Amino acid sequence: MLNKVQLIGNLGNDPETKTTPSGTTVGKLSVATSHRSKVNGEWQDQTEWHRVVVFNQLAETCQKYLTKGRKCYVEGRIQTRQWQTDDGTTRYMTEIIGDRVLFLSSKNSDREGSYTEQADADVPF
Repeated sequence: MLNKVQLIGNLGNDPETKTTPSGTTVGKLSVATSHRSKVNGEWQDQTEWHRVVVFNQLAETCQKYLTKGRKCYVEGRIQTRQWQTDDGTTRYMTEIIGDRVLFLSSKNSDREGSYTEQADADVPF
């Protein structure tokens, strides 16, 4: 079985990071991708938002270099998690666990950049 995701999109917000009690750095990215199709003879863009989670050094590097609007490439896997709310309702969230992020535009412009960072290993979520 293969569980592989590759996205190229723009960040909707600055990355958010936090550190767990065990010392793992967790980063959250919101990445927008677009699909263009013809509807009733007219071209329309459809935007999809993806929640991406990265860990440790990759999370720290994304926090340092990525900002809202920057273009990036994300590679990882899809994961759905579930939890119970206080009223007993089961909730689900589907995320991309990123293990590779390439920065496609430089920090201060829209020019193509050569920044790259890769996760050292898969970290269970």
